[in-house]
Amino acid sequence: MDDFVQANYYGVAILLDNMLYKGGGRSVASQLQKPAGKLMNRDLVYNWMWSEACEMLARAERLQRAFFNPLLSAARRPAWEPPVDVLETENEILVHVALPGVGVDRVEAAIEGDELVFAGTRTLPLELQTAVIHRLELPQGRFERRVRLPAGVSYSNIRCSAAEGCFLITLQKIGG
Repeated sequence: MDDFVQANYYGVAILLDNMLYKGGGRSVASQLQKPAGKLMNRDLVYNWMWSEACEMLARAERLQRAFFNPLLSAARRPAWEPPVDVLETENEILVHVALPGVGVDRVEAAIEGDELVFAGTRTLPLELQTAVIHRLELPQGRFERRVRLPAGVSYSNIRCSAAEGCFLITLQKIGG
């Protein structure tokens, strides 16, 4: 193996150490160093590259399935996800959702397994639909968000309210 290829293998190993190495045992770079008179361990880099390629193929397949999902019509497919803050008190879980301009009656919320799911639609107000728009940064259209809830807790009901441009979902704790 020439020095250029060896240097590239060692450079990849240093990148791996910086990104992935979490301690314990020998680092990737130390395993690839070429001791005097011995060949470098190419299998380590080859296996890493192969696993990365397989992971990329799996991600591409998931994206393709999501893009060509025939079960969701274009009108029901969410166009965006609103940002959330999830807070826990002694008796409640509070979920603050940034939804300025969306009324409480335009949002549906439910608990599915260990996730809180809420969905709705934000549309332009009627007076703005004929206006000349110079900048439109707030997303419009159908939204949906799934938020994983803290484990080991059951919830009795969902209360929805709006305050200061945020949508507040309150879940009463039953156990935990």
